[in-house]
Amino acid sequence: MVAMPATFLGMELNALNKITESMENTPKMPVLFLGHGSPMNAIEENEFVQGFRMVISTIEKPKAILCISAHWETKGTMVTAMKSPRTIHDFGGFPDKLYQIQYPAPGSPELAEETKKLLDTAEVHLDDKWGLDHGSWSVIKHMYPNADVPVIQLSLDNTRNAKYHYELAKELSKLREKGVLVVGSGNLVHNLRMVDWKKLNENYAYDWAQEASDKMKRFILGGNHDQLINYNKQGRAFELSIPTPEHYLPLLYALALQDKTDELSIFNDQPIAGSLTMTSVKIG
Repeated sequence: MVAMPATFLGMELNALNKITESMENTPKMPVLFLGHGSPMNAIEENEFVQGFRMVISTIEKPKAILCISAHWETKGTMVTAMKSPRTIHDFGGFPDKLYQIQYPAPGSPELAEETKKLLDTAEVHLDDKWGLDHGSWSVIKHMYPNADVPVIQLSLDNTRNAKYHYELAKELSKLREKGVLVVGSGNLVHNLRMVDWKKLNENYAYDWAQEASDKMKRFILGGNHDQLINYNKQGRAFELSIPTPEHYLPLLYALALQDKTDELSIFNDQPIAGSLTMTSVKIG
């Protein structure tokens, strides 16, 4: 065995100590699922961004945020580990003003390492290329406009089923006691192919979207996680509401962190343009 130089070992120990110090125990943080909707919510003033600001006013400022966004799908699991994540404008056809938005929140390589360590049932890769996509920055910018809270993202492994994601998320539970706000960002009902583009600013839902939304909320409020995990067995309304799972799975990451003592509340509970809902959930 090759002996490590004392200076190298010292550097490694210092790095580990910094991680430990930065992850000291705190009162248990809440967990959020946010319906992020259109990227235009990043620059508009509406009831939904007011809802984001309202809910964050009830939460102690976190040491860091871990966001699971619908817009980062990968083969395998990745976590952003750069010091300064870039603002990703991962959309097209919107006003120039939207593309000029920058959200220069710092990253947290230390939290990325801690997250990798906690997720011991998955092979987690530290990523230095992604950054913050609009599923994270378009909502977090309303909650922390000064960009003074470190933000990292955890990807969605699109080769895995809903049960896997729910069980994986449970391994993140210790972060709630380390001052980390876990945020799932997606939409419960999300069928872009059936959006009524002529009524983009109207709060109405097709019958099937309303049926699925009502059923989802009953399951959420009743703690019926098995039914939500098995969303593909809940009938035609769910099939239309979740044609692909990436906007729905962040809800399961949030619910997996719920414990028996947590209160749960729903806000921003409005449909949009027939086939989308902005429904958001606060746990704890």
